Parts: sequence; structure tokens; C-alpha cells
Amino acid sequence: MKNRILKITLLLSLVLPMSAFALTALEIAEKVDAVDDGDNSISTMTMILIDKKNNKRVRTMKTFGKDKGVDKLSIIYFLKPNDVKNTSFLTYDYKDSNKDDDQWLYLPALKKTKRIASTDKSGSFMGSDFSYADMTDRDVKAYNYKIKKDTVVKGHKVWILEVIPKTQKTVDEYGYTKSYMFVRKDNFMVMQAIHFLTDGKKKFMTVKKMEKVEGIWTGLVIEMKTKKGKRTTHATILKISDIKYNQDLKESYFSVRQIEKGL
Repeated sequence: MKNRILKITLLLSLVLPMSAFALTALEIAEKVDAVDDGDNSISTMTMILIDKKNNKRVRTMKTFGKDKGVDKLSIIYFLKPNDVKNTSFLTYDYKDSNKDDDQWLYLPALKKTKRIASTDKSGSFMGSDFSYADMTDRDVKAYNYKIKKDTVVKGHKVWILEVIPKTQKTVDEYGYTKSYMFVRKDNFMVMQAIHFLTDGKKKFMTVKKMEKVEGIWTGLVIEMKTKKGKRTTHATILKISDIKYNQDLKESYFSVRQIEKGL
């Protein structure tokens, strides 16, 4: 009897530490949300738009980002080509789930700033496969999560999370009825995602290059493909370069007046 109790005790000593450190799907999502993405950042971004015939259009932007407490502020200035030059985009990304994010798009040809309504945020951002809503962080509390699989992708151990919106409002804002997110276990970065759109199409996001910059894990090359069935209808590649964190950026810089003034 004593030997049997000893064996059970030894077995529990091996099992309990593992279960103690096991994470729920929600806890994984919260850790993804809590990953340090830097503050006071400046970078150059190249956007490559690829149509179904593989024709490419290339745009160059300058981006600025700042944390305001738990909220995030960002500006994107389009530098070239000429048809989008001086267009700029301002976002106030609020952590409070009860508060809608604010976004403004300045159109230099019209000399007009357009506020992006919440009903329009599922629309394409500047002709890309990213929506206006994709340019903000998801509210963790707005979704239900389930771990679908533990697997290995490109040499990295990952969780595959099923992510389903809790309300129709969230579906309408993002345009996604469901997503699968491939989360790396070593750093809680999302390396791939599959988004199911309300119109039956799917969007496939892949972080093709991820590195530590100034100690912060940063996605440097990100691809988003839109597919109808097995056919790719459009794709967008974002390449981020010259990124610098901890820059001297004032909160007052992130204003509608500033995006109308230009870089």
C-alpha cells in the first residue's frame, strides 16, 4: 500500500506542474494582447498591392505610433506615388471596449478629412486587403476562444485558436464571422491567421518575417491574401523598415490638424 501511495505521489508531482502551467484559450488571447509592441515608434512602410493578374502597385508610407496610457495613437502618411501622396490616416485605438475607435482619413485632392464611421470599418483600407478595423487591435473581451490544436508551423510550436465574435456589432465592424489564429508558444506572437468574411471569402494573413528590434518582437513583412474558394482575388504585402522605438513623439502630434498639415 505504501509503495502504491508513493507511486501515485510521484506521478502527481510530475503531472501537477504541467497542468498548473497550462493556459486556457482566453489566457492565451490575453497574453497575445499584452505582448510589448513598443512605444513612440517611427518607421517606413512599403505597401504592395497585387491583383488577380499579378499586376503590382507599390506605395510608400511613413508611420508614427504612440501609447497614451492603455490607448494607442497612430498616423500613416502616404509619400508616393503621386496619386496617393499627402494622403494621411489617423487612428485613436481605445482599450475600452465600450468606446468605438476613432479614425480619420485626409484626402488632399479634396482638401477634406473624412471620419471613418464604425459601419465602414470593415471596408478596404486604401485598396488593400487590410480593412480599417485591421489597423486597430481587437478587443479581447469581444470574442469567445477555443484551442483547436497544438501543432508545429515552420519549426515553431503554436496554438491554433478559434476566435468567434460574441456580438453582431463586432461582426459588422470587422467583417469576420470567425478567425483562426496561429500563436507562437515562445513569444505569443500571431504568425498566421485565417479570417472568414461575411461574404463567404477568406483572408489569409502570414507574418513572413519576424525579428526582435530593440528587444521587441516586430513583424517586418506581413502578407494578407483574399481568396474566393481556392482562387486568390487580391493580395497585399506590407514591408516595414527603418523602425525605431522610444522616439521623441508628443501626444499633441496625433491630431486631425496635423494630418491635414502633412509630414
